[in-house]
Amino acid sequence: MIDFGDFDKVFETLTRHSPRPWQRELAKEVNCRNRLVRIPTGQGKTHGVMVSWIYHRLARRDNRWPRRLVWCLPMRVLVEQTFEVADTLRRNWSQQGVESEPFEVYRLMGGDEDASWFVHPERPAILVGTQDMLLSRALNRGYAAGRSRWPVEFGLLNQDCLWVMDEAQLMEVGLATSAQLQAFRDQDEAKHRRPCWTWWMSATLQPNWLLSVDTAQVHQNWVENLCEIRPDARRDELWTITKPVATDSIGWDEHKKFAKRVLQAHDDLSDSEFGKITLVVCNTVERASETFDELSKVGRRNGMELIHSRFRPAERESWRDRFLSRDACRSGVDRILVATQVVEAGVDLSAGCLVTELAPWPSLVQRFGRCARYGGTGRVLVVDRGRDEKRAAPYNVQELQSAWEAIQRLKDVGIASLEDFEAGLKPEQRQRLYPYEPTHLLVRKEFDELFDTTPDLTGADLDIGRFIRSDNERDLHVFWIDVPKDPNKSRSWQPDANRRPHRRELCAVPFEKARGWLCDKDKLKKDKQAWVWDWLDGEWRTATHGQLLPGRIVCVANSCGGYDLRRGFDPKSEETVSVVGGEDRPSTSEEDRVADLADAQHDGEPLSTHHQWKTIACHSREVADQVRAIAAALELSSELQDQLELAAWWHDWGKAHPAFQGSIRGTETIARPKRCDLAKAPDACWSKKDRYRFLDDPNEERPGFRHELASALGLFALLRAHCPWHPALLGPWQEVFKTIGGPPLTAFHEAALESPPPLMKRLLDCDAETFDLVAYLVACHHGKVRVGLHAGPKDQDYQVRNSDDCGLPIRGVRNQDELPSTQLVPDEPPIPSVTLTLAPATLGLSFETGKSWRERCIGLQNRFGPCALAFLEAILRAADARASCLDTPDPALTTEATV
Repeated sequence: MIDFGDFDKVFETLTRHSPRPWQRELAKEVNCRNRLVRIPTGQGKTHGVMVSWIYHRLARRDNRWPRRLVWCLPMRVLVEQTFEVADTLRRNWSQQGVESEPFEVYRLMGGDEDASWFVHPERPAILVGTQDMLLSRALNRGYAAGRSRWPVEFGLLNQDCLWVMDEAQLMEVGLATSAQLQAFRDQDEAKHRRPCWTWWMSATLQPNWLLSVDTAQVHQNWVENLCEIRPDARRDELWTITKPVATDSIGWDEHKKFAKRVLQAHDDLSDSEFGKITLVVCNTVERASETFDELSKVGRRNGMELIHSRFRPAERESWRDRFLSRDACRSGVDRILVATQVVEAGVDLSAGCLVTELAPWPSLVQRFGRCARYGGTGRVLVVDRGRDEKRAAPYNVQELQSAWEAIQRLKDVGIASLEDFEAGLKPEQRQRLYPYEPTHLLVRKEFDELFDTTPDLTGADLDIGRFIRSDNERDLHVFWIDVPKDPNKSRSWQPDANRRPHRRELCAVPFEKARGWLCDKDKLKKDKQAWVWDWLDGEWRTATHGQLLPGRIVCVANSCGGYDLRRGFDPKSEETVSVVGGEDRPSTSEEDRVADLADAQHDGEPLSTHHQWKTIACHSREVADQVRAIAAALELSSELQDQLELAAWWHDWGKAHPAFQGSIRGTETIARPKRCDLAKAPDACWSKKDRYRFLDDPNEERPGFRHELASALGLFALLRAHCPWHPALLGPWQEVFKTIGGPPLTAFHEAALESPPPLMKRLLDCDAETFDLVAYLVACHHGKVRVGLHAGPKDQDYQVRNSDDCGLPIRGVRNQDELPSTQLVPDEPPIPSVTLTLAPATLGLSFETGKSWRERCIGLQNRFGPCALAFLEAILRAADARASCLDTPDPALTTEATV
């Protein structure tokens, strides 16, 4: 058993080696805060930061430290290796006995998101993902996630988290977005339930990169006491490694000449303790591929590998063992690696010779770190392939010009030489070498608007891609599947709705290149078959040009080609693509499965499908127990715990609506209980043909019905009927109504109950702010009804049978619908029946329900801030998902008659 109070002991136990001085210094600060970590490559940044979090959050059990460590990286290949580091630490930590609080490690990449991280928000965890997946979720528009999942991840990633922006120099506009997000969280700090901090980390990090109008007030606090290696601590052998540097100029289209120069440099290299390895770094995938091909043509037949970001993980899995690890760099190895920027960070590789195209100074410094990483002496050749506007891409001319001028002043690019060089830079020289001008800047108004996940009338959303990557670097993800060979069937065929991609088969592709490969102007080319997921209907639909957007997952017929096992994504390849097998996919927990199904479509009731029958009261009790336990573990105030529990008791009242009950039918082998308060039913009993058709009126059907909206409107109806002058309803507007006049309350007012059920009394005793919060949490507990109360696509198809003046439904609920008397709490009297009204959905002041729904939501957002409000949403939804997986029998149904 280790001494959890001794950082050195914790570090040694988890990493199997002693901490470096800078790692020890970092861990000394017990207060978590925003900060910068500027440590040279090869000095153990990952271990230093991860173990510091483990030490404070888990070993010292300091609740001031967030329970989630969010590790954000610019590239997928970095995610995979960082995940392995974190998981090794997790395994080592778990071996320390019962006194050590466990934590889990999760990957957040397309096709590989484990739902259990947000189903258990009270558990410590390390989340490792790309900036695309993580920043999009922090902006409430999660890539490759269902719309209803967005608020959960938004809430949990903006509360109770320590963000680590690793390799920040590669994040482009994403770096600025991370700073803006932290500034907005700092502005709302007093409203937040749990802290959220950011650490920006890079060997070339510059404090002024984080400066903007919004960060100006807090910037000085962020950058003070920069974590770096002091001059007196630069003593280990890595600081003595020399790396002589030379330069050359070769035209951008002289691929053969460049390949010969690479071969010459490699031939001049001798075998060493770490092998004979030359690393070639090109600035684009296209040039890397051309160089790889030319090397074969000029005589290099074996011992070559191509490395870039357009490979599937299934092919990348072997890279570490074969050539991207310390063990792969050994005497006797003769290898040339041709790569792109993916090797600039996090790659455990030591090349005796580095040949790199001219790049911006921060990128060059990172590339120099891959040469002679373990010791000895390295050789570096920097090749200028052109510095005009056309040849400089993806960089700009000034960046390359500044880097070229700097490299002319150096004879060596070892760590010590680089540190000495930068120490002597004047401010204007440093600014030229480290420019940073993000193309877009997220402002507070846009951030607040992103809280609302309702699409506009065209089904579109605010474009957040510009806040994550530059336009030419925004990816979608492709996976390939077998399709029927019969041409008569294959054109109308579509993948099974249950077919979900796994991380191993997804290939990142720039969305513009995907469009050019698969589509003509508006639709697919005649020889292409591709599908995207339709969230409205929960199925795969034929893709169009406009649907191929950043963050989307695209399913493609493997006969369409587009991928080569040695070259990765290749739109020119017409060979049938091998399909990644699914036999080794990790098993999915019941909680993951249920959460994924619930969030994958606009309508439907996956959480209501269960192998046991359950009543609303039984399920509500289980949700109330779960939410109370989560809220207590998170140490929320007793007031918030009570409000979350109250929302849990009311959340499924809408399932008593005849549209929901009519969806549950008996079968030949399974009888339906004779009651109208069922919350869960076996899958076979969910009517496919008569979904949302009333039991007692087969002509009345409500496609797209959302029970949570009925639940929330039921709360308004209770106040309207039994306490219309309640402060949450019409109370504040009495004088207004007297002045302007209004309909008589007798139209809907019933006599107050002498002894209302205890649950109803709790609701009537709420103040206006509490009522609004409870109603909101009830409505949004599936993420499908939130800020905007608008008719859904299926509401437009409703056929009005009688001239009843009730109008079209909103999400399947009509004016004057009846919500029957229902028992919501076991052993308590039932809640009286109510008549629903859609008045909250109207704009302005209502004579029936007072303030509009949108005005109430704006008030809640102002009161809690968008992050904390979504955090409360996430807690209730986690409780609901967990309760929906419980196998406990319902006592009310043990002797129930059936039909």
